[in-house]
Amino acid sequence: MTRRRPNDPMAVQEALQHYLKSAGLEERIDEAAAVPEWAERVGPGIAAVTTPLRVTGGTLLVAVRSSAWLMELKLMEASILERVNAGRKHGKFVRIRFVMAEG
Repeated sequence: MTRRRPNDPMAVQEALQHYLKSAGLEERIDEAAAVPEWAERVGPGIAAVTTPLRVTGGTLLVAVRSSAWLMELKLMEASILERVNAGRKHGKFVRIRFVMAEG
């Protein structure tokens, strides 16, 4: 493999990846990817009664439609965390916080 010299041109994708990593944003981008992947990772049953809201410091905040589902999902948090974190190198979650959906 040829070593890059300081003034050699760099592909945009490579430059962006380098910037995100050096700025400490790479993991946050990986965490944020969990929101659009939510339904695929948790399955249609859970996805039908939940909405992922945001990611903050290793915690995924998820709105739940009913208090019965809220209690059930809290009991299932460990197994859901495994599914959400499966295959992730970066941006793994340590917690899912389930909250009642507004309205």
